[in-house]
Amino acid sequence: MAELSERSGVSVAVISKLERNQQQPALDTLYNLSRAFSLSATDLLAMAESSLAHRVNEISHRSGQFRFREIRYANAVALLGEAPAGADISRPEVHHDDTEVCWVWEGCLRLVLPHAAFELQAGQSIQFDAIQEHTYAALSDTRFLIMHLRKDKRY
Repeated sequence: MAELSERSGVSVAVISKLERNQQQPALDTLYNLSRAFSLSATDLLAMAESSLAHRVNEISHRSGQFRFREIRYANAVALLGEAPAGADISRPEVHHDDTEVCWVWEGCLRLVLPHAAFELQAGQSIQFDAIQEHTYAALSDTRFLIMHLRKDKRY
């Protein structure tokens, strides 16, 4: 609490009362505390008002010979995939304005983007703008993880 007090300019006594729900913060207190955490006051309030955990069940699906186990949240989708050598996906699902990360755990996977192609071996990953047309091909029996991460708003 002493470190937070020093960084925010809010007294330890006020921080302690806020932590124990014994006092409601003034607007300038919220502002100073949020800045100490490198957040906006709106983001700090949203954290206080929202659930801190959200559990989902996986779903399974296929796309050609690619098999996926998927979990989906509002801002991220994780796809644990497997594909036999020779399998390919020529038109993956349409993406929103996401960043896509592909991490190969076993085998070799080829990613083709409009102006480049990449062969990813086990232990390698790549990040790209998912709005680009892209295809995957398994060059050997492959296990991999694909993450779709929602981009922040652009102004």
